[in-house]
Amino acid sequence: MIRIHHVPRTRSMRVIWLCEELDLAYEIVPVDFSPAYRSTPEWRALSPTGKVPAMEDDGFSMFESGAMVDYILERYGEGRLQPKQGTEASAHYRQWCWFAEATLARPLGDIVHHTLIKPEAERIPAVAEDAHKRALLCIDAIEAHLDGRDYLVGDFSAADIMMGYSLALAVRVGVLEDRHPRVSEYLGRLEERPGFGKGLV
Repeated sequence: MIRIHHVPRTRSMRVIWLCEELDLAYEIVPVDFSPAYRSTPEWRALSPTGKVPAMEDDGFSMFESGAMVDYILERYGEGRLQPKQGTEASAHYRQWCWFAEATLARPLGDIVHHTLIKPEAERIPAVAEDAHKRALLCIDAIEAHLDGRDYLVGDFSAADIMMGYSLALAVRVGVLEDRHPRVSEYLGRLEERPGFGKGLV
């Protein structure tokens, strides 16, 4: 059985949500998110940088949520939740999967670190302000892309799972604005899917 090492409202949400969409059996392993535990040899053996999530399946472990999504689809997806490989739709699907993590989540992470995580004396307001601007540019791009679309690439896909986490984080740090009505409606559609909420708790 897939074992997902999970902290609510982190990237492990993506893996849980995907398993729900594919109706796969999985086990949630709650993680002590304290810095002390995340520095232990036990946790670092699963996640070398101490971050969440980690996943175990068939006698091996993984870190990186996007890689977990790819693996689960490859092994258990049977063609579901992704376009046929080698097509234009597949290229755009991968583009948005990477965009969600590599382009949008990066400035959101900077905001989190410089407004919430770092001790107040170590926070740099200019970094958070610049990250806010970069995140808005990303959400502007999603807003434009969603003109006439319900989902990122055709029907609902794992690209929407990847993006759903990043947009939920954007809401938490106050980046989503009134000028993004399509993105807000899109996120509302994602929130209506039963699997979305499973990873938030």
